[in-house]
Amino acid sequence: MTATKNNRFTIYILVAMALGIIAGYLLNTGFANKSISAAPDKVLEPFSLAADVFLRLIKMIVSPLVFTTLVVGVAKQGDIKSVGRVGGKTMLWFICGSLVSLVLGMILVNFFRPGEGMNLPRPDALPGTIATASLNLKDFVYHIFPTSVIESMAKNEILQVVVFSLFFGVAAAGVGEKADIVIKFMDSAAHIILKMTGYIMNLAPIAVFGAMTNVIAKQGLGVLGTFSRFIGEFYLGLLILLAVLLLAGYVFVKNRIASMLKHIKEPVLIAFSTSSSEAAFPKLMLELDRFGCDEKIVSFVLPLGYSFNLDGSMMYMTFASLFIAQTYGIHLDFGTQVSMLLVLMLTSKGIAGIPRASLVVIAGTLATFKIPEAGLALLLGIDPLLDMGRAAMNVVGNSVATVAVSKMEGSLRP
Repeated sequence: MTATKNNRFTIYILVAMALGIIAGYLLNTGFANKSISAAPDKVLEPFSLAADVFLRLIKMIVSPLVFTTLVVGVAKQGDIKSVGRVGGKTMLWFICGSLVSLVLGMILVNFFRPGEGMNLPRPDALPGTIATASLNLKDFVYHIFPTSVIESMAKNEILQVVVFSLFFGVAAAGVGEKADIVIKFMDSAAHIILKMTGYIMNLAPIAVFGAMTNVIAKQGLGVLGTFSRFIGEFYLGLLILLAVLLLAGYVFVKNRIASMLKHIKEPVLIAFSTSSSEAAFPKLMLELDRFGCDEKIVSFVLPLGYSFNLDGSMMYMTFASLFIAQTYGIHLDFGTQVSMLLVLMLTSKGIAGIPRASLVVIAGTLATFKIPEAGLALLLGIDPLLDMGRAAMNVVGNSVATVAVSKMEGSLRP
C-alpha cells in the first residue's frame, strides 16, 4: 500500500515538472506580446508564490526538526564515548566525500575546459547582484557558534542549530535519568513534526509546477542551448559523482544500494525540482528510516550532513570557479588550484542547502584569488538549472553517508 502511494506521488511530481516546462515555455513565448511583456513578474507571481510558500513551510519545520532529532540521536547514544565514535566516523566520511567532490570538479573542468574560447575581457566590477565576501577566518569561526539559539532558529542558521544541539544532546546524555523526560518530549516533538512533514509534502507537486514554470518562463528553453556545453559537462560530472557515491555505498550494503535508490527517489525529485536539498530533508529522514537505517543514526548523521556534506554543491564550486577563470583567460597553476580547493573546503562548511547558496561562497573565493567576481553574471542565467542537479546530488550524498555509518555501527536493519 505504501509503495503504491509512493509511486503515485513520484508520478505526480514528474507530471508536475513536465507541465511546468510546457507552461513556462508558453508563457516565455507569450512575453513577446506587449500586454504580457509589460509586467512579466506580475504574470509569473502566482507560480513563484506556489514554490515560495512550499519552501517557507519547509523552512518553518527544518530548524525544530534538526534540533529535536539531533538531540534525541545524540542522547540515545548513551555516553560521550559512543557519540564521539559515531561522530568521528561521520566527520571522516564527510571530509573524504568533500575532497572527492572538489577534486572531481577540478579534474573535469581542467579536462573539458568549458570556459576556453569565450575570450572575455576582464570587467572592472560586478553590479550588485551577488553579495561577495573575502575569506575571513574570524567571521567563519564566529558564524559556527551562536550567541542565541533562538535567533539561529529564526534565521534558519542550520550549522549553529547543529552546534547547540550537539552540546545539548551530550549534556543530556551526561545527566542520565534526570534528562529522560526531556528526551521523551523531544522524541514526541520530532514525531509530530515528521507528521507535519507528511501534510506539507502533499503540496510538493503544486510547488514543483510553480518552480518549473517560473524558471522556464524567465529563462526560456534557449538558455539550454546558449550554455549547453557547460551544462552538459557539469551534469556529466554529476553522473560520475553519482557513480562514485553509489560505488562507495555498494562497498557497505552490496546489492541493497538499489533498494536505497528506490527509497530516496522522491526526496531526490523534490530537491531537483525545487533546487533545494533542504526541501527534501524531512521526507529523506522518513525514507532512510523505512530503508532500515537506525533512527538514532539518521537523527545524528543527516542534520550534520546538511551542514558538512553537500557533495553536489562542492563539485560545482571548483567547476564554476575554474570555469570563470578560463573565460577570462586567467591561468591558474596546479598549486593555486589546490589552494583554491582547500579554501572552498573550509568556506563551504555550513552553507545552507537552499537555492543558490553556493554562489555566495564562490564569490568570496573568486575575490580571494583575484578572479573577477563579475564572472558570476555568466552563471546567473543558467544557475537555476545547475542548482537543480547539485541539490539532488546533495541528497544522494547524505543518503549514502547515513547508510554507510549505520552499517559501520552494525545497526542497519535488513
